[in-house]
Amino acid sequence: MIFSSLLFIFWFMPVFFFIYYLAPGKLKNIVLFLGSIIFYGWGEPKYLLLIFISIIINYIAGLVIDREKERILLKRGVFLLCLLFDISMLFLFKYINFFIDNINSCFHTEFSFVEVTLPLGISFYTFQIMSYVIDLYRGKVKAQYSPLKLGTYLIMFPQLIAGPIVVYGEVEKELDERKLKLEDIEEGIKIFILGLSSKVIIANSVGSLWDELDKLGYDNISTPLAWLGAIAYTLQIYFDFNGYSLMAIGLGKLLGFNFPKNFDLPYISSSITEFWRRWHMTLSGWFREYLYIPLGGNRKGKFRTYVNLFIVWFLTGLWHGASWNFVMWGLYFFILLSLEKLFLGKIISKMKLLAHIYTLFLVVISWVIFAITDPAKLLCFLKSMFIFKGGEDIIYYAGNYGLIIIIAMVASSGLLSRIFGKIKNKAVSGLICMGLLLISVAYLADAAYNPFLYFRF
Repeated sequence: MIFSSLLFIFWFMPVFFFIYYLAPGKLKNIVLFLGSIIFYGWGEPKYLLLIFISIIINYIAGLVIDREKERILLKRGVFLLCLLFDISMLFLFKYINFFIDNINSCFHTEFSFVEVTLPLGISFYTFQIMSYVIDLYRGKVKAQYSPLKLGTYLIMFPQLIAGPIVVYGEVEKELDERKLKLEDIEEGIKIFILGLSSKVIIANSVGSLWDELDKLGYDNISTPLAWLGAIAYTLQIYFDFNGYSLMAIGLGKLLGFNFPKNFDLPYISSSITEFWRRWHMTLSGWFREYLYIPLGGNRKGKFRTYVNLFIVWFLTGLWHGASWNFVMWGLYFFILLSLEKLFLGKIISKMKLLAHIYTLFLVVISWVIFAITDPAKLLCFLKSMFIFKGGEDIIYYAGNYGLIIIIAMVASSGLLSRIFGKIKNKAVSGLICMGLLLISVAYLADAAYNPFLYFRF
């Protein structure tokens, strides 16, 4: 499967960009739209129809909202029906069986599960198309009268599957006209290679430890090994998701688009509040703009502020997956952020080093809650972390994974990227990028372990 996917990518990318760069400006959206259909269809052709329906429904709704500005009830009705459709599609494919399972458990019913599989990237592209309709209703963007341009926005392949979440207003002008500069192409290639190497060389290498612990059984591991595994997963999820985001941003530059930054060295944070300003910035920005602020934000008193925070973090957790561990993960951050708002933020702001240790400690625990969907297994792993159990297993695994974990830690601090950024000689930086690309390709061709963690969202 990996080999066939590699063959497709290495065939698709050169052919697509060759045609894209040759195409006149007015035809570039057509090339990008068709290329994105081929790209998505290779992975999941049966759900192309779902994306086309989403484009058509939101396009028509956008026209009605724009043209019926004076007929407030009609405008509002179409807007709400469109949002209902978008949310319903997400609910049907992602949450329906979770809902049925919980109904059966609570009321001892025997409703049958619905046979559906999760379409790739549905959480991401649903939020993207909703941003278009909401901002149009608010009057923040103009209606898109070209179904091709709206379709290109929604199905654009670099960030279609796993983000970053690109709000329509951020690329509205570039959909009409974009200029391809040589320096942007050079930068795009560099960013793409850095993202690919982050994902393949670091995330895959450090992440296989987490899988090994699952095979060993969480009740059979020592406390030091449990912490080493949790740290490994903490590094894996960052380099996996940030790696994909960088690849998407790099490909966007190659296409003439400037996608928003999704990560800003989150593991150097000195509070949970700061961590969420740096982690998955487009998701937290989306929830802030389209949910927290419309609910009233912090403008309606302390009680409402915490109610709004609860709603946002409950849904943030649920957005990540149809499982209670994700809800727990979201509420875990709700509690920590609320405590920092109440009093903890002022205390830790005076202790920089301790604040950093406190943040990393809590973030590592959060990723354990995020990673383990089975409640019994989660409890078992947390016991292994906090009820001390010795063992010599740490020696073997620290020997096998210690070096890559140290490299990942240094890279997550931003030190390596700062050193790379200071290289002014284009030939040297080009050679480094070429070396990283060759190593990444070798890893991909050889490795059996190559997950993309955020594809399931």
